[in-house]
Formats: sequence, structure tokens, C-alpha cells
Amino acid sequence: MYLIVEDSAIVQKILRHTLKQQCVEPVLFATSMAEGCALVEKHGDAIVSALVDISLPDAPSGEMVEYVLEKNIPVVVLTGSSDGEQRQALLKQGIADYVVKENRFSYQYAVRMLQRLYLNRSITALVVDDSATMRQVVSCYLKLQCYQVIEAENGQEAIDCLQNDDNISLVITDYNMPVMDGFQLVQEIRHRYEKRPISVIGLSSHDDSDVSVQFIKKGANDFLQKPFKQEEFCCRVTNNTEALEQLKALREQAERDYLTGLFNRRYFIEEGTQSVNQLISDGKAVSVALLDIDRFKQINDEYGHDAGDAVLKQFAVYLQDTFGRFLVARYGGEEFALILPGLGSDKAFGLLDGFRQYVAEQIFILQDDDYLRATVSIGLSASDIGQPSNLNNMLQQADLALYAAKENGRNLLMSHDPESDQA
Repeated sequence: MYLIVEDSAIVQKILRHTLKQQCVEPVLFATSMAEGCALVEKHGDAIVSALVDISLPDAPSGEMVEYVLEKNIPVVVLTGSSDGEQRQALLKQGIADYVVKENRFSYQYAVRMLQRLYLNRSITALVVDDSATMRQVVSCYLKLQCYQVIEAENGQEAIDCLQNDDNISLVITDYNMPVMDGFQLVQEIRHRYEKRPISVIGLSSHDDSDVSVQFIKKGANDFLQKPFKQEEFCCRVTNNTEALEQLKALREQAERDYLTGLFNRRYFIEEGTQSVNQLISDGKAVSVALLDIDRFKQINDEYGHDAGDAVLKQFAVYLQDTFGRFLVARYGGEEFALILPGLGSDKAFGLLDGFRQYVAEQIFILQDDDYLRATVSIGLSASDIGQPSNLNNMLQQADLALYAAKENGRNLLMSHDPESDQA
């Protein structure tokens, strides 16, 4: 829940429109300090950030800003005043940002920052600098923006932090450090975590412009020259965070099936190949299953493709609820694929057969309150049946078993038989 305290009806109208455009909700509005305080007292911890005008009818000198800060609510100031001294004084008090009402972009930026303060809570930033003073300054700026912050004294400590915490997605590193400097750290990050989305911002007090060039060439996303202003730092961090989120969204779109939200076939093959190879190499059990919704063409023909889509989506929910800790994908059409690491044939069979029975008991809800029942056939291949090989061979074996399940009457789970090379 967001709080906006603004006495101008025109500005409120602009903000409401901007909030709707950016899908920011829910939002509480107040036109005075009295109204704003009442909302804070009523909703308390539910308010995650606030956008506050400095000059209000009953609080002309920023009293509302001070009140919200005292309640430990992150604040973005939105004002018509471009007074530099006032700006710096408020930044020292601990506001997250200071936005002047100038044009349409100003309001868009203010709303963006209002939401950013909430989104940043789930982001962990790693600050790497051998100077305790500089680490404190950078960490303070990040905490004002509501990031979770971890600190390291050098590149090697930073690598250890990254190894132990998968949530770190932002690294801010100095150049000149003992043990491992900033250049080496960036290279190591890009080498070790090639597929992990991490944004890196380099820092340095060196006047040599080549430092910034080398940071970028070695894999950093951005660079800041020390000393820097708080607002410049925050703008750079925000831009890099949002660029990373856009990259994650594009990657997610490329990896997911548009209808069911499960991983798609391409992602399943890429990630599954590595997973199965590693498991087999380590001598660990692994099972692979193919699941096919029975008589799906008949469902489409009788009820229509919208009904077929509804069945696929509900089936995907059942799969995700049951096997969410494993790699699950829509393999194509009405066929789904599943990798069960650490499970041999007996355990995998029991788990999958329980799921098959569960599906048969469910009612699939269609449009207009219509419904139908559906069953699933499953083919299983396990590394402890015959000689384990790779994902491709296991998928072929699971496909043979699935074909046998269909031929033997459907609503069955069958395992691959290596002796006859069929299920």
C-alpha cells in the first residue's frame, strides 16, 4: 500500500492517471498533514512508501515529511520548489529522493520511485570496498533506497558472498583493493556466473579515464567516479536495477510456455541435459517422465479449443503443485515432461502413479460453469533400470513407455523395459 500526500487537485489527477498507467496499487490519498497522519495511524506497517509534497495547508515547512520519516516509511518528496539548500537538507534527513514538479516526466519518475522503494526490498546488493568509510557511505545510500545490503572488503570476500547467497543481483565494487581488485572481481563474476543475472557497477577515485573503460570492457554494466553525489548514485543504481529486471523478464518470456506458465521445451532440454549428465556422472539416481493428457483431441473437438486450453492450464497447476521442486515443462501440445533427480524407479513410480490417480479424481472447470474429467498416461525412464546414458536417451525410453501406456488402455503409468527395448 502506497501513500500520497498532495493538496493540489490538478497534481492529484495527474498522479492518479500516472499510477493507473504504471499499474501501481493500492494507493491512499491525502490532501493535508492531518489526513496523512490519520492514514498512517490507521494503516501503519501496510504503507510501504510515501510520496509527499513539502508545502501543505497545515504543514507548510515539510512537517509531513518529518512525520513520515519518523514512522520509518521511505519517502519521495514531490515539490514545486527547486531550492538547492532545501533539497540537500532533506536528503541529509533521509528522504529517498527529491523530485521537482516540472513536466509529465517528473510525475512519471516520482511514481516510478514510489514503487521502486517497495520492489527494492527483495533485492540484495553487495558493496565491495577495502575502505570501511566508503562501504558505509554506499551502504547507507542503498538502504535509503530499501535494498538489502551485504558488505565485503575485497574481491575474494565478494566471491565468497556470491557463492553463499543466490539473492545477490547487484554488485558495487571499488577498483583498487587487496587480494583481488575490482577488475579481477568483475571478470570472475562473469566467468563463474555467466547465466546468473548480476548487474555490476564499478567505482574508483582514480582520475585515469582508462579505469572506467577497463571496468566496462571486463564486464561491468556501469561506472561511477568518486566522489559522487547521492542522487547521481541512486539514479545509476535504479537504472541498472530496472535494466536487469527487463532482462530477467525477457529471459522469463523466452523460457516459459505462454499458456501454462511452465518452462518450455527448449529450456527443459538445455537445463535438463546439464542436470541429468551431472547426476549420472555423480552416480546418483534420476528419473525422467513424459505425461500426456488422454483423448485431448476429443476434448478440443467436443468442447472447443478454449476448453482445451482451460484443461491444459489446470493440468499445469496440478503438475506445479505436486512437482514444483523439480524441473517441469510443457513439452509440446498436451504432452508434459518432468525430471526427478535423486529418485530411482520405485520412488518415482509411486509418486507419479499417485499423481495419475489424483488427476483422474479432479474436475476440470470450463467456461459457462461447464466441466469435464480427464486422465493422464505416463511413461517413465529411470537411471537404475538398465544402463544410464543421457537425457535424450531417457526421453526416448520414456516415450516408448508412454506409447505402451496409451496402447494398453490409457490412464496408465508404465516404465521402460530395457530387456525388450520397450515398455
